[in-house]
Amino acid sequence: MTFSGHAPGSRDYRRLIAGLFFAGVATFAQLYSAQAVLPQISVDLAVSPSTAALSVSASTLGLALAVIPWSIVADRIGRVPAMATGVLTATVFGLAAPLSNEIAVLLTLRFAEGVALGAVPAVALAYLSEEVEGRYAATAAGSYIAGTTVGGLLGRIVSGLVGEFGGWQAGILSVAGLCAVAAVLFLWFTPRSRGFVPGRLRADRGPSIIERLRAPLRSPLQWALYAQGFLLMGAFVAVYNYLGFHLAGDPFDLPSWLVTLLFLAYLAGTFSSPWAGVIASRIGRFPVLVASIGVMAAGAGLMLVPVAVVVLVGLLLFTAGFFGAHAVASGWTPVAVDPASRAQASSLYYFAYYAGSSLFGWMLGLVFGSASWGWFVVVVVAMCAAAALAGWAALRRAPSGRV
Repeated sequence: MTFSGHAPGSRDYRRLIAGLFFAGVATFAQLYSAQAVLPQISVDLAVSPSTAALSVSASTLGLALAVIPWSIVADRIGRVPAMATGVLTATVFGLAAPLSNEIAVLLTLRFAEGVALGAVPAVALAYLSEEVEGRYAATAAGSYIAGTTVGGLLGRIVSGLVGEFGGWQAGILSVAGLCAVAAVLFLWFTPRSRGFVPGRLRADRGPSIIERLRAPLRSPLQWALYAQGFLLMGAFVAVYNYLGFHLAGDPFDLPSWLVTLLFLAYLAGTFSSPWAGVIASRIGRFPVLVASIGVMAAGAGLMLVPVAVVVLVGLLLFTAGFFGAHAVASGWTPVAVDPASRAQASSLYYFAYYAGSSLFGWMLGLVFGSASWGWFVVVVVAMCAAAALAGWAALRRAPSGRV
């Protein structure tokens, strides 16, 4: 019997979602554990805020450069073995990184950690699209993205709170230990692939890697989806990189432990990403994508108000909107391309996504440092507008997955 994919309610569907949830925790907790302790890194290593932020950008740059090679590896050895190799290797680098006493060593280890972590975003959505029944793919993608938000939240909260008392090294090290546990749970839960045969076992190897990359790169629809990742993720990471510096200064003067707790706003993404997937399955992906970008931009605008409570409301909206848009765009990417190119299409999306994170996560720090928070927010809103325009130009008439 031909395998048509797991459906909600089945044991393997639940195991798949649980496994990818823990993969998301293991990946994104490590990736962003440095973000909550950037002010401490800046002071302890005597570097500027934008240089300290390179500890985040180095890992995301490593990930961006690694996603396409990881997609090739996954096509040869299988989706689950590739993800397992990457997560376990990253955990080793994650345990070593906080032992650094110089910024150059820290950035090198964080870059290597990012390269290893590239296995999960490069492969997870392609694996999901092959293993889940087609009409439930958007919903399942939203559930996976929700897991990544929990990982990102845990990484920031745990490192921030532990770092408050034990220093930034202890904060990052505690997250690496948490990720080691999540990696084991990922290996325990994730079912073997049934909708994919590794290239090394196929009689017909199919198109070459160049051909599999060429197909999505020829598609205006794919380029529009990559623009969503590049621009929206760049804006998102920049806000989370520099908001702590903004709130620690006038007129807020918030203590660092309270600034760390603002990362709880990440929970907005935990709820909005599966919600966006469900609504997209009902009314189509495009309207949900545009609405999510609008919510994100509105939240950024509220962060101009010099009142802490209003900034928090803005951060909640900004985060919810971002993860709603990301859930839609990332889930749309592998199903809008020839099945032979799914892993490569997802990898290209995540290349753009983390290239935006690395570039704008550093570049907007220069705006923050040399201009003002107001101009910083103006740039963020402009990036949201550019993403919406790219989507309107190429995606509004595309098949959008309504059931």
